[in-house]
Amino acid sequence: MTNIHDLTRTTDDVVIVGGGLAGLFCALKLAPRPVMLISAAPLGQGASSAWAQGGIAAAVAEGDSAEAHAADTVAVGGGLVDEAVALGIAREATPRIHDLLAYGVPFDRDFEGKLAVGREAAHSTRRIVHVRGDRAGAAIIAALSDAVRRTPSIRVIEGLAAEALLTEDGAVTGLQLRDAANAASRPTVLAARAVVLATGGIGHLYGVTTNPVEAGGSGLAIAARAGAVIADPEFVQFHPTAIMVGRDPAPLATEALRGEGATLINGSGERFMLARHPLAELAPRDIVARGVFAEIVAGRGAFLDAREALGASFAEKFPTVHASCIAAGIDPATQAIPIAPAAHYHMGGIAVDARGRSSIDGLWAGGEVSSTGAHGANRLASNSLLEAVVYAARIADDIAGCAIPSPARLPDALVTPRGGTADVAAVKRLRAMMSSRVGVIRNSDGLAEAVRHFGALERETTSVALRNMATTALLVAAAAWIRRESRGAHFRSDHPADVASRGHRTMTTLAAAREVAEGLAEHPLPRTAQPMIA
Repeated sequence: MTNIHDLTRTTDDVVIVGGGLAGLFCALKLAPRPVMLISAAPLGQGASSAWAQGGIAAAVAEGDSAEAHAADTVAVGGGLVDEAVALGIAREATPRIHDLLAYGVPFDRDFEGKLAVGREAAHSTRRIVHVRGDRAGAAIIAALSDAVRRTPSIRVIEGLAAEALLTEDGAVTGLQLRDAANAASRPTVLAARAVVLATGGIGHLYGVTTNPVEAGGSGLAIAARAGAVIADPEFVQFHPTAIMVGRDPAPLATEALRGEGATLINGSGERFMLARHPLAELAPRDIVARGVFAEIVAGRGAFLDAREALGASFAEKFPTVHASCIAAGIDPATQAIPIAPAAHYHMGGIAVDARGRSSIDGLWAGGEVSSTGAHGANRLASNSLLEAVVYAARIADDIAGCAIPSPARLPDALVTPRGGTADVAAVKRLRAMMSSRVGVIRNSDGLAEAVRHFGALERETTSVALRNMATTALLVAAAAWIRRESRGAHFRSDHPADVASRGHRTMTTLAAAREVAEGLAEHPLPRTAQPMIA
């Protein structure tokens, strides 16, 4: 680890921002090339991947295939999955699993010593590799963090947050960084020509989320503010079974519980998903999330019931979920668990190609901050960790083959000299508005209100942190307002059907989102113009 005061202001190293799965794996794959890994939180903390309970989807079992895995991915993605991308990722699963094993990840084995696989929603077969049932994410991050600390070519800098991406003539020239614990501190400017953003998702923009506080969309915001093309920002996946015990973030009850036979019931003990989808509890996440949401709105409540399926074996098979329940005074072996949908994963992000390259020269993106086309409108369970390691390896390979110029000079002036602590009330209002207006069920009036609010906040706030939150919120809300149909995780109560002519991915920019906000501010009624890139 390097102290922030020792930070070199100009570097020829590859700079990776983010200490989650994509960032750590990419750094290891780049070795022995010098890498500077910047993490706002201590390594191994603050990453959504560390909290992943499900595992990694990989066609490693006998009788399974990459083609079957890709077909399941496409079937769930609402017609927007790039089929070539999905197949490519599925085919690279086995070597990436072997990489993780080599780095010390203790995946579960069966009695024959083969990788044990479980089943999760919308997979046609058992293909999820786990660690002790629900500890895959934590185990993977722990193993990779240890490997990174043992690798001499990787310089780890903790406690700095990236708040601006510096560019010139469409190419990266560096980053502006600030002490993550002190918004009033003077920022550090780092000149660099190869930057990998692996900053995670946007869940903490919502009032109810399973994501850590660091998942506030900052990486997406700084790329968008630098002019990067953003793909599919309207598609936010809500996990149907966050445990509602008054914690922020909300603990997660992994989908694997339903894979093992746990059911969803309302306050009257009725299984409500049977009437909603042939797969019932194992239907795609968007359908299950809306089913849970409907029961809550109707006043019947929603619960995850594992009493019959797991009972006394709950603690052994799912220790993380069990601990969360016990801490809240719930014994899941004998009691149903209160649940609600929570912002969980962002299918949208910085648009990248098959090598992880963004629209800005010298900027790569991997993990949840990126959008590869693999998830379409609705991510298939446990595909996110697989995508993260596949693209992290591809980015490392691409960088290894690039001749990256040395940084020419530091910028003449700071992007934002002063930081300023985000107003607590403003943050709370933003998160509440994202949940109520840009949440599980959306409509034109609510989205228009959100777009206007986020547009004004992004333009007027003096806090860098709040501005970045507002930037990402605006991108999500504006794209959701434009997409007047329902598809995958994006559901519009005023446009409940999908529209064939809209069956393509969204490609947009911050300038386009601002145009939507300006138009709605001037004309409160919806317009037919669509200033998005087709």
